[in-house]
Amino acid sequence: MILLAAVLMTSTAAPSPTCQVWQREQAFAHSVRAHDAAAFRTFLADDAVFDANSAHPVRGAAAIAEAWAPIVAGKDLQLDWQPKHVVASADGRLVLSSGPYVLTTHGKDGQAHTTIGHFSTVWRRGRDWGVAGAV
Repeated sequence: MILLAAVLMTSTAAPSPTCQVWQREQAFAHSVRAHDAAAFRTFLADDAVFDANSAHPVRGAAAIAEAWAPIVAGKDLQLDWQPKHVVASADGRLVLSSGPYVLTTHGKDGQAHTTIGHFSTVWRRGRDWGVAGAV
């Protein structure tokens, strides 16, 4: 009987913040692979910042959605990424997700050009998880 209770308690426990963000990061990437701008927008916190390590960070969900529209459309380039590491703050309200990305563009010569890099996303728990910042 005690074993059954332990199994039931385990199966109803909420996933950890790292598991939740792992799943959200994969869904976020899928929104781009699926060219779904509406789904992409749902992952952005209103005060999100993208390209934080650049000279011109993009601030706010609306500006990010606009800047990323060609990427999400996927006509001139394709972007894909997967989390490799997901680490939560001690209180579980902030989570860093990072891993490799693959960017494929097509040059004027028609040849595919592939760039492999590393992304980082900071997720913040609010009503739901939202991207607070991405690099």
